[in-house]
Amino acid sequence: MTGPGLIVVVVKGYPRLSETFIAQELLGLQQAGLRLCIASMRQPTDPAIHPVHKQIRAPVLYLPEYLYHAPLRVLRGLIRSARRPGFRRAFTTWLGDLARDPSPNRFRRFGQAAVLAAEMPAEARWLHAHFIHTPSAVTRYTSLITGLSWSCSAHAKDIWTSPDWELRGNLASARWVVTCTRAGLQRLASLAPTLGHVRLVYHGLDLASFAASGEERSRRDGSDPSDPVRLLTVGRAVEKKGFDVLLEALARLPADLHWTLTHIGGGELLKALAKRAGALGIGHRIAWRGAQAQSTVLEAYRSADVFVLPCRTAGNGDRDGLPNVLMEAQSQRLACLSTLAGGVPELIRDGETGLLAPPGDSGALADGLAALIRDPGLRERLAAAGERHVRAKFDMRPGLDELVALLDASLGADGGSLALEPAQ
Repeated sequence: MTGPGLIVVVVKGYPRLSETFIAQELLGLQQAGLRLCIASMRQPTDPAIHPVHKQIRAPVLYLPEYLYHAPLRVLRGLIRSARRPGFRRAFTTWLGDLARDPSPNRFRRFGQAAVLAAEMPAEARWLHAHFIHTPSAVTRYTSLITGLSWSCSAHAKDIWTSPDWELRGNLASARWVVTCTRAGLQRLASLAPTLGHVRLVYHGLDLASFAASGEERSRRDGSDPSDPVRLLTVGRAVEKKGFDVLLEALARLPADLHWTLTHIGGGELLKALAKRAGALGIGHRIAWRGAQAQSTVLEAYRSADVFVLPCRTAGNGDRDGLPNVLMEAQSQRLACLSTLAGGVPELIRDGETGLLAPPGDSGALADGLAALIRDPGLRERLAAAGERHVRAKFDMRPGLDELVALLDASLGADGGSLALEPAQ
């Protein structure tokens, strides 16, 4: 390592059950010897944490989620930040952004940046944002105030729901950006200031935490009502996950097929989905288990017969990148059915390492489900190939090594100092 410089990692919320990929990356950076401080824009809301969170030793600085909840803290942050040489340039940049986005959220971003600039550890030498929308705005303003350089990991929703002008601004300000799907890379590269400014770095899976189960899968074929095929899906109940399409597909299955579905995950659509399942006459076959710790999710993978994740593009453009839950399921030799959405085809090869259906097509999804329910031999073939593929190509270590090298080189190149960008 190049020295004792500390990296401030800006995230939306910490810890979060739905963002294990961020937690595993933080632990990997810690284990590589990098010193971290986590700046969280929100307080935690999940009822539990994953084991990986308990291993992360970085201190957490919680920024005021709503500025009016901590007016004196925000005022102190603004006063202290205003004394910095970069404050005027940060304020001018923010005014330009505010003209395009006159929202309360835009005010909140600048207030959080002022607090972060005033309260971050004195030994901070670099800033890194997870997601290229809201966290990057806070990080960019903080960078301008403090003179520290910054970088970014872009993922999914942030890439596809942010306007071009904001992406261009953040890309031009950040020293470098990484993203975890080819589709995301193509969009960001088209807006980046230079060739090579954005790199493809798969976050992959911590395979040490997802060791092969070694258990034989069942030979259930859906013919025995006393021993139905066990379907599993994991993900937040939001539009882009396509769980409403899954319910429609399940309702289409032949009456002679016997199955149950377990859903794990929180989300604002849970009640509506449960109500819809009841209306479709399949509610008694579905268990809605809510958000769960990683150990519970791992147990669910190992006891299921089929994993299904019907991703699609939401109405606002939001879509998945490369869902961690698909990699996790495949690591446990579980046959997977998903869709041709986001980065999923970069992981699953249709008919080889899993099955893929067109996004939003409940008929095609039902056909895939019926095939997997009826044929345990097909499940075993796809599951074995999927496990081999994910273990060979999606180990987190290569991507983590590249990220460590980028951060280490950035700390060593100029100590993290920033040549302030021109006012816009």
